[in-house]
Amino acid sequence: MIVGLGLIGGSYAKGLRHFGFRVTAIDRDPHAIEYALQNGIIDEGWTETNAEALADADVIVFALYPKVFLEWVKENGASLKKGTLLTDVTGVKSCIVKDIQDALPEGVEFISAHPMAGREVSGVENSDPAIFRGANYIVVPTEQNSEEAIESCKELGMLLGFAQISVLSPEEHDEMIGFLSQLTHCIAVSLMTCSDNTHLACYTGDSFRDLTRIARINDAMWSELFLLNRDALLAQMDKFLLELYRMRYMLEVGDVEGLREKMRLSTERRAVFDKKIK
Repeated sequence: MIVGLGLIGGSYAKGLRHFGFRVTAIDRDPHAIEYALQNGIIDEGWTETNAEALADADVIVFALYPKVFLEWVKENGASLKKGTLLTDVTGVKSCIVKDIQDALPEGVEFISAHPMAGREVSGVENSDPAIFRGANYIVVPTEQNSEEAIESCKELGMLLGFAQISVLSPEEHDEMIGFLSQLTHCIAVSLMTCSDNTHLACYTGDSFRDLTRIARINDAMWSELFLLNRDALLAQMDKFLLELYRMRYMLEVGDVEGLREKMRLSTERRAVFDKKIK
């Protein structure tokens, strides 16, 4: 079962249906459920929580916002049968994982995960399991998780086509995501808001487009993620500002070799990412 039939939830559903799994879904938006049924993305769906359907599910993927996730578990956890495996796609972990595990009934296991994939569009109508191919998938266990659950979560990632599967603690995950994802979104947003020139699109080249691709942002979701991971993100922002200030100083004093050395280091480190893509 998929709870939250948006871009990621819909992509999970399509990917799992492709392998012959029976997929059901819950989403408050009637259009999302209707679209998914009409297009063969799910076998059955509801716009309200269905206790009977929850009790019938063997695996549940929660694909909504972190705060909603905890509320949902507190309200509906009792409906899950013993042996059910619950996982998620949420972008922060430390602030919710333990609370969710503690709120679940005995015999129901929550193993957290984070598919590092997405698009600048939303909704089930834009879902496509191809976004997972070549992408990274992070499994985020705690001491409460069994080895069986961890392996099942890894298998789900492999089944959906992720290129690399990693295992991080909730704290390691949040520090990493603060840098690789949240800081990059902060930079993209700042680039788009630091100039009020309405004609920039007439002059720009690919570099600005590439850097600001993720600036088309879901403000409700990302503001929640930023605030839930505030300490880690602030630490990463401080590191970035210090590095930017160092470059500014080199430019101010005319330190050609310092600038070139920094650019050589940047090129060397970026090459590692290019190898990962191949």
